[in-house]
Amino acid sequence: MSPLPSDDRRALLDLARRAIVETVHGRALPKTAAQSPLLTTPASAFVTLHLRRRLRGCIGQIEPVDPLAETVASCAVAAALRDPRFDPVEPQDIAQLEIEISVLSPRVVVRPEEIEVGKHGLLVSRGRMRGLLLPQVAEQFHWTAERFLEETCHKAGLDGEAWRDPITRIEAFTAEVFSEADFRPQQHAQAS
Repeated sequence: MSPLPSDDRRALLDLARRAIVETVHGRALPKTAAQSPLLTTPASAFVTLHLRRRLRGCIGQIEPVDPLAETVASCAVAAALRDPRFDPVEPQDIAQLEIEISVLSPRVVVRPEEIEVGKHGLLVSRGRMRGLLLPQVAEQFHWTAERFLEETCHKAGLDGEAWRDPITRIEAFTAEVFSEADFRPQQHAQAS
């Protein structure tokens, strides 16, 4: 998928917020109106929610089966209401939520030495066990590629060294990451 223009990024962030507002208040998921071709193309995406700079939910769809706009709306609702690590978002928390969207590239099988921290996200799988970490996670925690592999294995419910076993599949992807903060006016300090 081509990089998303600014208008499409804004549209996805607005859609994610509307989806959260409507469903948290018990109303129907908003309809996705006619959009640019990129938003109607099937794509994989994750929606991450932060509340007061702390993770509040993160849910994604890793198979590109639905149009990007629909994927983002459903992942936003799931991140707000169905991330098993958190209680559902309450109406009073909505205004303070910060929404971040990661649109994923197609995945490719990689060797461990090909992994670039800060560029690649990882999907590690063995049988039915799968774990995925977005590129920004390794960068945020300043992990090495080996630590990134270990943590992704743990996320899959595997031993941290499982990535060394040839039967473990390692796939990498990139992500186009943007958030509501990207569209806020920058505060400029005025000189006295």
